Amino acid sequence: MNARGILVSAPRSGAGKTIVTLALLAAFRRRGLVVRAAKAGPDYIDPAFHAAATGHASVNLDTWAMPPRLVDRLMQEAANDADVIVIEGAMGLFDGLPGPAGRSGAAADLARRFGLPVLLVLDVSGQSQTAAAIVRGLGAYDPQVRLAGVVLNRVGSEWHRRLVTDAIAALDVPVLGSLPRDPSLALPERHLGLVQARERPDLHAWIERLAATAERHIDVDQVLAKSAKLTGPHSPQESVSALPPPGTRIALAADAAFTFVYPHVLDGWRNAGADVVRFSPLADEPPPDDCDCCWLPGGYPELHAGALAAAARFRAGLVRFAATRPVHGECGGYMVLGEALIDADGTRHAMAGLLGHVTSFADRRLHLGYREAQLLAACPIGPAGARVRGHEFHYATLLSGESDDPLVELRDGEGRPLGPTGGRRGNVTGTFFHAIAPSV
Repeated sequence: MNARGILVSAPRSGAGKTIVTLALLAAFRRRGLVVRAAKAGPDYIDPAFHAAATGHASVNLDTWAMPPRLVDRLMQEAANDADVIVIEGAMGLFDGLPGPAGRSGAAADLARRFGLPVLLVLDVSGQSQTAAAIVRGLGAYDPQVRLAGVVLNRVGSEWHRRLVTDAIAALDVPVLGSLPRDPSLALPERHLGLVQARERPDLHAWIERLAATAERHIDVDQVLAKSAKLTGPHSPQESVSALPPPGTRIALAADAAFTFVYPHVLDGWRNAGADVVRFSPLADEPPPDDCDCCWLPGGYPELHAGALAAAARFRAGLVRFAATRPVHGECGGYMVLGEALIDADGTRHAMAGLLGHVTSFADRRLHLGYREAQLLAACPIGPAGARVRGHEFHYATLLSGESDDPLVELRDGEGRPLGPTGGRRGNVTGTFFHAIAPSV
């Protein structure tokens, strides 16, 4: 791998990693560099913003859910023909699960594995010199993880900036930029995180504004100089797949209600020889009849429940398709396969009725975390008995569903049993679980 790389991380979520990452991506691209991006851990939304800033798809690199060989291959593919790759961390730099070294899911795993220097984003609102103590602690926590520099975020004034910068100066960690408090730079959020990139009509103008902000407030050239040539690969470069293709022609629901599908999964299907054919349930399109499997990914069906309930052609076509061919739904797709979806206002909307459950957003409860699933029956995720790693992230409450056989036996990221869940009936399967890669 000839590309240079840098990891953008922080002590916690909400510090401004995404804003700094996008600003740097756009600023690097302005310099004529071929820029790629990646996201540490499971995330569907940030990579779409990365893609808008770079002009190239952004890949997820997940050291807990992916076998090391797959992480290596995805990193190598992302770095191919790139001048620089910027990896955005998730949560805090060292936040992950207990387990084998390098398999915690923390962003720091990637820093160690690929020799990535870390650009630390510090939200200094409500503090000044204490920021230096945080930098010192993070810098000393693991000798294999090197801090390249710091970008201060939400700085209140020049006096505030000087207090923080002078305190950090004693640590031999350079402050490479400081972004002012500016609410207009922030990304709006909803219950599953940031509002999606496709929902911003001003997306490209906003990214250009971020690039200009980086040019004014960050030493972009010095950040680039602090990046390092990636080390690796560390694994034999044999073919490593994520999930086997569930068919030779896969009908993929793809519109504003169905957006959450990982690029590495789709690329793995295509590399194995499968065709992926997109259709839009919101446009009342049924799954194409020349396909041999239908996949309904996650997304925001709760925001479009009325339109989906009114999409009679889509629902009838899905029922017809399921009579002879497999249909699988992940999270939002699973909700659409059920009898009904109750929205946040308490209105009940009829769904496909191919499984017996009802889901509700009227009484929301967060379900979040890494998961390992053992398949209780063959389905588009894999054969019966297979173990697959992934995650769960939803607020929907399951009101019923006992009429269907469960699809998976689920454990959390530390191996604690969560019991059987999901549903299967005939050719139809579904679960809230998002599959990432086989367990190895």
